[in-house]
Amino acid sequence: MMGAGKTAVGRALAARLEVPFLDSDNEIEAAANMTIPEIFERDGEGFFRARESEVIARLLDGPPAVLSTGGGAFLSARNRQVISRKGVSVWLDADLDLLWARVRHKDTRPLLRTPDPYGTLKRLFEARVPVYAKADIRVAAEPDYSVEAMAEKVVAALRTRPDVIGG
Repeated sequence: MMGAGKTAVGRALAARLEVPFLDSDNEIEAAANMTIPEIFERDGEGFFRARESEVIARLLDGPPAVLSTGGGAFLSARNRQVISRKGVSVWLDADLDLLWARVRHKDTRPLLRTPDPYGTLKRLFEARVPVYAKADIRVAAEPDYSVEAMAEKVVAALRTRPDVIGG
């Protein structure tokens, strides 16, 4: 979910694991030479989601890295399957109150530019959590965790998967 810490924790995790940090949204924007809102406006969500799946598959074919995807990417069964087959999915599980505290004062969240941003976030949260729960690994986020502490929690969870980073 937006506000869960995908970028901040992902960067800290990548540094800790000494691998590159990749962001599928950034890769899509670079390839298209357009922002994601511009892609949505010009070509529609279906076109964007198809390109997103292609980019995720391509990035997962590369060398080991930490890959952050947009919050909607994991909703696709195709993306979930390719992520689990070529890597491991990690759900940064933050509750609704924590997410709201992190995003409510930011105007960089297009999905929340509605008359009722909290209600919108709540609806997204309720719709997405059952799908996010299908992730290979779940790491609970707490309000008092620093980015580094959360990255360490992810490392500890990944160590339960010797096929990913070893014991």
